[in-house]
Amino acid sequence: MALQNDTQAPDFKLINQFGESVQLSAYRGIKSVALVFFPLAFSGICSGELCELRDNLAMFEDGGVELIGISVDSRHALRAFGEQEKYSFDLVADFWPHGAVAKEYGVFLEEKGFANRATFLIDPSGIIRASFITAPGEARSIDAYRAALEQLVPVL
Repeated sequence: MALQNDTQAPDFKLINQFGESVQLSAYRGIKSVALVFFPLAFSGICSGELCELRDNLAMFEDGGVELIGISVDSRHALRAFGEQEKYSFDLVADFWPHGAVAKEYGVFLEEKGFANRATFLIDPSGIIRASFITAPGEARSIDAYRAALEQLVPVL
């Protein structure tokens, strides 16, 4: 079962597509985070979703929200994926232990070996303020992101 709104988001420290460490708690007191779990790099629906986020990145930046994509792919696959699609946000590898962060957030699909499409909007104090998950094979809409972003209070 996925984590509920108004609960503490589990901290994690993973490697991004460039081999750099990304830790959720590093954003505490600084900015909100949109944590976007996606099944696999280079898949059709995932590519379409993340390209839509890339094309609407200003709505996150304007709200002071850090966008982080997360999948079970290796950092090498994520780097190739990010370069191909020209993503300017972090893609972090929940590669080993396989899907550990997705499991903590309750969105790992054991039978498939990857995370469901799930988004968590985390405020600067580390609390999940909004979240949404789509059924397997169903893309998330940009309108769902807009509605979730409205649930966040910016850092002043």
